[in-house]
Amino acid sequence: MRNSLANFLLPTAAIAAALLLFGLFVWFAGVNPLEVWLLLFKGAFGDWYSWQNTLQRAAPLMLTALCVAIPARAGLVVIGGEGALVLGGLACAGLAQALPLPANLAGTVLVCLAAAAAGALWIALAGWLRQYRGINETISSLLLAYVAIGLFKHLVEGPLRDPSSLNKPSTFALAEGLRISGIAGSDVHWGLVIGVLACLAAGLWFRLTPSGFAVRVVGGNPRAAQLVGLPASRLILLACALGGAGAGLAGAIEVAAVHTNANVALIAGYGYAGILVSFIARHHPVAVIPVAILFGGFGAAGSLLQRRLGLPDASVLLLQGIAFVLILASEALRDTDWKALFLRLSRFGPSEPSPIVIPGLTPAPGMADQARNDKS
Repeated sequence: MRNSLANFLLPTAAIAAALLLFGLFVWFAGVNPLEVWLLLFKGAFGDWYSWQNTLQRAAPLMLTALCVAIPARAGLVVIGGEGALVLGGLACAGLAQALPLPANLAGTVLVCLAAAAAGALWIALAGWLRQYRGINETISSLLLAYVAIGLFKHLVEGPLRDPSSLNKPSTFALAEGLRISGIAGSDVHWGLVIGVLACLAAGLWFRLTPSGFAVRVVGGNPRAAQLVGLPASRLILLACALGGAGAGLAGAIEVAAVHTNANVALIAGYGYAGILVSFIARHHPVAVIPVAILFGGFGAAGSLLQRRLGLPDASVLLLQGIAFVLILASEALRDTDWKALFLRLSRFGPSEPSPIVIPGLTPAPGMADQARNDKS
């Protein structure tokens, strides 16, 4: 119960503190913080149009957050989701360009599976480097993300480029039948449903399946996993592959539901924002859903801050950065015994003055009592 309360209160307090600090920064810029806070939530959740923008952005955040959350349950810190996302989008567009796919649901499933496979292989490579070459997965996954972005730009601006895309290089557009449509005619696409289902499936996998439990054991107590004979290396590669598949699927959804082709707009920072979402959710797949919606709303409100207050559209990135730093700092407070701390602080009060002893004039403490005892 105490841990569950801390898991909720500490991230909530970190987000509240981030909003306060963000308000302080905009106040220095001459903007009323109360107006900024109001517009943040109005731009995210004020009306149906705002909700549509929020949910559109939340869909890829859920999947890129899983790219961090699933390996984290195996004891790894993987932050290369941006690379898996762009390669997933590239695989989605590339497969549709290379093969004559059926322009129906089956074709959409195929391009999504290709994207998931590309992301899975890319993040599994970081896990393989950690297990078999001793390379830190945080560094390797981040560097692999830069490699993936470079590869993406090379192919989009070179071999896979649509000749008709002059000022904005891109691949050929997906056929109409391969695209992911909106839900009930709205701007919210079915990628949101895919993201929610993926988070729920990951949560159930960790809780109800032997392999999911084994991954948690490997992450929680590697020595115990070794003693009971669990295949730690294979489980770590599995966790990395599943996380990468989520990020790759996010790339496919962005291509098939938003951009209709692979272009540089796909590099929008969803992979990096997913790191923040996962850490706030404490790497719990189900908790990723509301956190992704919240930060999707903050991203959607950026344009409103720009129109109404003249703040840069990217000012919400400052809010995300502050929140990430505070979330990491809050981890140091997680195991603090607050009751014992307050009791310790309450003992510090005004102390009694110490007696001043002058050599030769003032007897040392206890000397007078000893002299009286000698006389008696």
